[in-house]
Amino acid sequence: MTIYAQLLSEGNVMNTPDGSLTNARLGYPAQARLLFINADDFGMCHSVNEAIIRSLNDGIVKSCSVMVPCPWALHALEWLREAPHIPFGIHLTVISEQPSYRWGPIACRSEVPTLVDKDGYFYAESRIEEFLDQVNLTELEREFRLQIERVLSANLRPSHLDSHCGIHTRREQIFKMTLDLAREYDVALRVYEQPFIAQLQHQGYPTNNHPLMDSYDVDIADKTERYLQMLHVLPVGLSEWAVHPGLGTNELQAAMPSWQVRQTDFDFVMSNEALEVIQQEGIVLVDYREIQALWSRRPLA
Repeated sequence: MTIYAQLLSEGNVMNTPDGSLTNARLGYPAQARLLFINADDFGMCHSVNEAIIRSLNDGIVKSCSVMVPCPWALHALEWLREAPHIPFGIHLTVISEQPSYRWGPIACRSEVPTLVDKDGYFYAESRIEEFLDQVNLTELEREFRLQIERVLSANLRPSHLDSHCGIHTRREQIFKMTLDLAREYDVALRVYEQPFIAQLQHQGYPTNNHPLMDSYDVDIADKTERYLQMLHVLPVGLSEWAVHPGLGTNELQAAMPSWQVRQTDFDFVMSNEALEVIQQEGIVLVDYREIQALWSRRPLA
């Protein structure tokens, strides 16, 4: 259960650590409620790309994350070149979760054998623990680095790194390696929950103050109403929502059984109700460029 789902089930206003320090560093009032809304999985397929583009142009989404190994990543990167005002991250990808629509590494498979299954694809989501128990950290870093370099070679500048299925926060050594890459490439890094939030903030790096809300953890029944309730009780400080917009086309329905998660996300981020509640509540929508600017100064604890 996410922190937001728990909050709603209890009917309470969120009581979490003070986010005023992060607010101050970002230049906002101490009691401001700041919110990242990031669209994950840009590049996964055409139906997802179209939904994310519309969400960025006409909805409440303020940034996105590109899945470089996926079939429609080139389309995503080409669109981002034409929209330099849109901040985006690299959704470091080493999991391929769809049963009949799969992808594999940028690196030659022979160079990263612990990243692929017997069929040559990334491991399925159901096998994440098995993958993590046997993956070679050097091979994983190689693949992460190649995905970053692929984006840079397209003359694009990402604002942050995150990862598909949260792989970079599932093991301490993987988190450290990914943090080192973020520092090397001068970008911010998404954190999902404790202890990584406290760890980065202790080192002087600003992050979200509250655990990330992943839209796959929200029931699709009455999802817009659930999201609106979450906005009403959004806490002081910086929060992040990872949403997954998609258009429920024949393509999306054929590619993934969970297509309704994506259609309902799209419906919400494009809704007038979402914008109205954000305005009524005085919520400030921010993006990773503001965080990246502080990371680039190499702040000290």
